[in-house]
Amino acid sequence: MEDVHLAQALNYLKAYRLEVGLLINFGSKSLTFKRLVLSKKNP
Repeated sequence: MEDVHLAQALNYLKAYRLEVGLLINFGSKSLTFKRLVLSKKNP
């Protein structure tokens, strides 16, 4: 996972007004994932 993927996932959370999301990478040798939590302090 690269920073651009993380930034895009955070943009989706903001756009859809969601607080929690999962960024999942199926392309690596083993499955990797990152749980994203959008702080309510951020506009």
